[in-house]
Amino acid sequence: MANGTIKKIVADRGFGFITGEDGKDYFFHRDGLSETIDFDRLVGGEPVTFDIESNPRGPRAANIKSE
Repeated sequence: MANGTIKKIVADRGFGFITGEDGKDYFFHRDGLSETIDFDRLVGGEPVTFDIESNPRGPRAANIKSE
């Protein structure tokens, strides 16, 4: 699992970006959140842990959990 923080939320489209500890930004979709996180209550700067999946468009965050 990687650590990072929520960078940006695009609420009306159901996705956002996480900045990992490695300095890279990772796309995520609301479907990638664990059941313990409510997408509608996410805010920038919130610490999270996540898995990195490969995707044709680049790495993507999945299995996202609050720290």
